[in-house]
Amino acid sequence: MIPLDKIVLASSNSAKLKELQDILAPRNIELIPQSEFEIEDAVEDGLSFVENAIIKARHASKHTGMAALADDSGLEVDALNGEPGIFSARYAGLNEGREKNDAANNALLLANLEQVAEADRGARFQCCIALVRFPQDPMPLICQGTWEGRIMFSEVGSNGFGYDPLFYVPSHECASAELDPLVKNTISHRSQALQKLLACLPA
Repeated sequence: MIPLDKIVLASSNSAKLKELQDILAPRNIELIPQSEFEIEDAVEDGLSFVENAIIKARHASKHTGMAALADDSGLEVDALNGEPGIFSARYAGLNEGREKNDAANNALLLANLEQVAEADRGARFQCCIALVRFPQDPMPLICQGTWEGRIMFSEVGSNGFGYDPLFYVPSHECASAELDPLVKNTISHRSQALQKLLACLPA
């Protein structure tokens, strides 16, 4: 049995690390960011969240010799035919000359939806979690979560990261960035995927 009490996280995103650690804490699973091993980010050249999650997990496992967990998440907007999708984190950076950060991504999303009515601004966060026990693991554990909502007309709230200030959560009548982190960690796409993952791991 491959020990799973310490797992390398195939990400250097500190906000994502904290969110995942908080969810996994009750199971005493320690996540170690790949940045502690001075590992460069994998080239995400897959065509889906599933492919990119596996690519990142295998990359981190190969360079550490440890079991690795990768999360590939993104935002799908109906009016934009599913964009930004797998390019969510680098949405604005796809165009030369644009900055590559959350603020630029949010600004571009708002610009692209400027003429779209509220009723047509449906969207959802998707998350795919991949866990590999070793680099060539022939059976990665894959879990998925979906969080439905819609895109607002301006940014609201200061919690979270990425598109959270623009993502309206109907069940709580507020933006994701207005949710208490403890609440978000029970209903988000990432939480849903991780809970499925935990249900598959040895107690």
